[in-house]
Amino acid sequence: MRRRRTAIGSILVVAAAVAAALIALRIQHVRGRSIIIHGAVIRRDEDARKQLPIADVVVTASNGRSSVSTRSGANGYFTLNYPQIVWPGGTADLSFRHPGYMPLDLQLKSGIHLTTRELYVAAMSPVLPEAPPTPSGKQNVVSNIRIRYTINSETVVNIGSAARTFEVVNKANIPCGREPLCSPDRNWKAARGSIALDAGPGNEFRDVRTSCIAGPCPFTRIDPSGYIRGGRQITATAIDWSDTATFLLEAEVFHDAISSNVRQLYPVIFGDALHFTLPPTQEGVSIEADVNGAPMVFPLGPDLYLSWATCVRRADPDKTAVYRCELKPGYRF
Repeated sequence: MRRRRTAIGSILVVAAAVAAALIALRIQHVRGRSIIIHGAVIRRDEDARKQLPIADVVVTASNGRSSVSTRSGANGYFTLNYPQIVWPGGTADLSFRHPGYMPLDLQLKSGIHLTTRELYVAAMSPVLPEAPPTPSGKQNVVSNIRIRYTINSETVVNIGSAARTFEVVNKANIPCGREPLCSPDRNWKAARGSIALDAGPGNEFRDVRTSCIAGPCPFTRIDPSGYIRGGRQITATAIDWSDTATFLLEAEVFHDAISSNVRQLYPVIFGDALHFTLPPTQEGVSIEADVNGAPMVFPLGPDLYLSWATCVRRADPDKTAVYRCELKPGYRF
């Protein structure tokens, strides 16, 4: 009997040791993992067109013992890398704080579900709700709205052409002997001639061509290596193993320039806000509009100031500029 009890006790001790080791491994595995929380913060509104992204919201994840915080970007997006243990069945909280909006708290699901990277959308209510329009008050009418901007691009302009002749002086039927330059078959003495051209600062030659135009052209050879790639300076060279021959060098002259193209687009209007996007290379943005029937131009400088609207701008991942301008009190579209 005593031996049986001793054996049972040994089995229990071993089982307890194995269980402790498994728990330790489980804790180490869980501690090595982190929870990635993705979400977006928008303004609460029954009209989906007015559920605008909210930037600079302080987002905090907490389990009561520790916390980690971040801020939402211009498009309302936020991400949190939460390295704390959240056991299955446990809870963690997300809090959203912004001075212009009511505080918002969300409860995260248990640790099992958090690893699926569920998306969280936080809809925050403004501290001051949107005031309804007052029909009795006089409102300024903003109409016929156009967005004007400039795109600068580098262009190459053909500003002219160049044409020069040159001669290679030689005498036919003179044996090559020990002359340094001979015909391709090494029978006759040859001569070399060349001409160099400079297109000037900021210019370059393109479409360069050289031809033999007079003399015994069949007994000549043109070397294009000095102009085949074009450029500011070019050189044309020819070899003649007969009588004197004349050559013509021609090329187009191009100049690099910056061209400015003025473009216009029409914004999209949702309720009391207008929306438009511009390419990354845009410059000199302005809004043309009729205010109470009078045409006006409103430059949209770095501070995005308009007398009749409040504008915000954000950049998408492809660097497209996204603009939104909301009417100020006393104005309507």
